Amino acid sequence: MKLYRIIFSPTGGTKKVAELLAHALAEDAAEIDLTDKNTDFSAIRLTPEDLAVIAIPSYGGRVPQLAVERISQLQASGARAVLVCVYGNRAYEDTLVELADTAHMAGFQIVAAVAAIAEHSVIRRFGAGRPDQNDEAMLREFAGQILQKLESKNTKEPTLPGNRPYKKRGGGPRIPMPTADCIRCGRCAALCPAGAIDPEDPSLVTPERCISCMRCAAICPRSARKLNKEVENAVAAMLEKACSGRCENELFL
Repeated sequence: MKLYRIIFSPTGGTKKVAELLAHALAEDAAEIDLTDKNTDFSAIRLTPEDLAVIAIPSYGGRVPQLAVERISQLQASGARAVLVCVYGNRAYEDTLVELADTAHMAGFQIVAAVAAIAEHSVIRRFGAGRPDQNDEAMLREFAGQILQKLESKNTKEPTLPGNRPYKKRGGGPRIPMPTADCIRCGRCAALCPAGAIDPEDPSLVTPERCISCMRCAAICPRSARKLNKEVENAVAAMLEKACSGRCENELFL
């Protein structure tokens, strides 16, 4: 069995969860970075003996459209998949069922799924410090249960929460823009998953491409890319009640 980590993680929270789970499943794993706009995902082929941890963040209760497009191009050939939906302590709504449908289109067999908490990508105080030690222990124990299921040849797919049709996607993008500290190094443009930032002038963004993933803000070496303060405050106020408590991971086997 070869293990793959197939990850869409613009700000790193989803990757932390995926790596914790994958490491508990096998010591070594090949990584497929779904944020890499230069990868030909249609050329990636798995086998029925392979196992993939497919990890994505929930954006407003849905799978990011870019992740849908890129997962759909993979040639899974019946490989087993553990689905991982990561959210910032609010809700994940239809994300897991949409991820399951997307994985099926690529030819994966779903054996397990997780809805896990990580730091919110926009308002980082929500879910701060997650995944924590309790999350790690839970994921490690769940990995053992997944391996037992695989060893027993149990092919039953887990029942996942969510609705079909999925909820409508959110409105227009929230676009971080460069501040006076920007030195035009080009890092944000080079690593933007959607190719929305002009590499010659990082103050130019194509709104139709931007998915508000916040990677540009997260990876800027000078912290010189930020949301408009009014927009950030509005998002925080909207999330305050829903995100203030502690959500726990949900496991599906």
